[in-house]
Amino acid sequence: MTSSDSAPPASDASGKAADKTSGQTPAKAPAKDPWDLPDVSGLVVGVLGGTGPQGRGLAYRLARAGQQVIVGSRAADRARAAAGELGHGVEGADNAECARRSDIVIVAVPWEGHGDILASLREELTGKLVVDCVNPLGFDKKGAYALKPAEGSAAEQAAALLPDARVTAAFHHLSAVLLQDPGVEEIDTDVMVLGEVRADVELVQALACRIPGMRGIFAGRLRNAHQVESLVANLISVNRRYKAHAGVRLTDV
Repeated sequence: MTSSDSAPPASDASGKAADKTSGQTPAKAPAKDPWDLPDVSGLVVGVLGGTGPQGRGLAYRLARAGQQVIVGSRAADRARAAAGELGHGVEGADNAECARRSDIVIVAVPWEGHGDILASLREELTGKLVVDCVNPLGFDKKGAYALKPAEGSAAEQAAALLPDARVTAAFHHLSAVLLQDPGVEEIDTDVMVLGEVRADVELVQALACRIPGMRGIFAGRLRNAHQVESLVANLISVNRRYKAHAGVRLTDV
C-alpha cells in the first residue's frame, strides 16, 4: 500500500476534516435579510367581521392590491352584499365558509363577540394562519381605555381558543376611514406583527407590505400583544384632539 493509499482525505464533502487539520472555524452562513419576505400573492385571505369598518377596510385594501379576498359574516347574505359594494373580486360567505376557504384568516370582529366567534370556528380554523387584529377597549366619558383579557390579550385568547391554528397578531393601528377611502392611494404606516413562529410572522409581514405605503415589521411574541393592542386607546385620543387618522411609523428600521 502506498502512502497516498493510507493517508486520510484532505476533506470530506462537508469540509470537516480540512477544518480539523487547519484549525479554522467554518464560515457562518450569512444572516437572513429581515426584509426577504415570502410571496403571498397567491394566498386566499378571509376576513371575519368583514362587514364592519375595520374588516371592510382591510378587505378593500388587500383586494385592491390584487389579493383574493373573502369577507365573512354571521349572515351570508350580509357578507355577499358587502362584497358587492367592495368590488375588486371580493367574495362574501358566512364565517364558517370564509374560514374553510381561506389560507390566511384575519379576525376583525368586535371585542365583545371575539371569544364566542372563535370558539364556534375552532374546527374550520384548524391549521389556518390566523391574524388577530382585535383591540380590547372600553369607553367612558373620559374616552377610550385598554382592557386586559384574562389570557393577557385578544391574540393570546385566540391562541388559547384555537390550539390547532397558527395565531399571530397584526393590523391593530390602522384607520378604518383611510382604509375605506378610495381616494387614498397609499397608507403611510407600519404594521407591527407578533407571533410564535417566525415563518408565520413573515407571511403576515408580506401581506401587510402588499398594501401601498405599509410595512409589516416583526414586533415580538404573542406575550407582547397586550401593549400593541392597548396603543389604540392612545391613538383614538390623538385622532380626537388633532382631527386626524394617526397610525404608527417605526424609525431606523
